[in-house]
Amino acid sequence: MAQNKTQPTEVNVIDFIHSFANTDQKIKDSLELIEIMKEVSGFEPKMWGPSIIGFGEYHYKYASGHEGNAPLLGFSPRKSAISLYAYSGSEEHKHLLENLGKFKMGKSCIYINKLADINIEELKTLMKETIQFLKTTYG
Repeated sequence: MAQNKTQPTEVNVIDFIHSFANTDQKIKDSLELIEIMKEVSGFEPKMWGPSIIGFGEYHYKYASGHEGNAPLLGFSPRKSAISLYAYSGSEEHKHLLENLGKFKMGKSCIYINKLADINIEELKTLMKETIQFLKTTYG
């Protein structure tokens, strides 16, 4: 079976942010997101692959047999937008997006231009629900 490409690394998270984030605003928002995700998850940040900052870890196994490890929460300060990996993608959690603010949606990824565009308390609630969903679903 193929190995999941996104694995934890030993790259320094703060060094990564300063070298990867392309604006001062993304650096500021990234540092703030670290504090928010640490608070919500209870985990320190760790690099996953070349560009994802993750918090915590869970093991998933799909019906197809594909399995691997992934962070409970994460984000990446990409060039076009900050990618938030903080949403289960579950139908039962769609209501949690209603008051989140200005964002675009991927499959289970939320894209924001800047942290000021979203409601931080709603984001924290979304993160907590996502962690609970992942722990319940994958043990």
